[in-house]
Amino acid sequence: MRTVRSIAWVAGGMAAAAGGYVGLVTGTLTVDLGVGRRIRALGPIEVDIRAPRPVVFDVATAPYAARPSRAMREKVEVLERGDGMVLAAHHTPIRRGLVATTVETVSFDPPGRIGFRLVRGPVPHVAETFALTETPDGTRLRYDGQLGTDLWDLGERWGAVVADAWERAVRASLDQIRTEAERRSG
Repeated sequence: MRTVRSIAWVAGGMAAAAGGYVGLVTGTLTVDLGVGRRIRALGPIEVDIRAPRPVVFDVATAPYAARPSRAMREKVEVLERGDGMVLAAHHTPIRRGLVATTVETVSFDPPGRIGFRLVRGPVPHVAETFALTETPDGTRLRYDGQLGTDLWDLGERWGAVVADAWERAVRASLDQIRTEAERRSG
């Protein structure tokens, strides 16, 4: 009987660990203990875009517009709209058929800045900025941010995993912004 009980405990522990991992990866479980907080930089990532700054700003903020495209509605869901700010859920496909959902405030300061602050996600703290500056050939979009995790070294290792995926998603977004802004400017 002890062996069966031991197997049940091990199986239960493994199921809880797997559930915790899936919760962390998808953003449904955030460990925000405020203990052992480690902050790391995200970016900087710079993209030169052959389009005027107002066009780039409009393309970058299109997912948060009153009438986004169907493709954008699948990626970004505006939960609440305010003056110069939205609360939005971002859905990002990740490995093994999982979808990470982060909830962020997005603030707009046209035509030069878009700010993002994490409300719910795989880590307790993310703050990011898209800064748009004019260049002789168009616009430079610069991404900077910071990501914070709790629990000292353990959290720092988790933060490295999240930061890699986060920056890949940002790079993909910046590539889409560049392509669409350049298309719109002809």
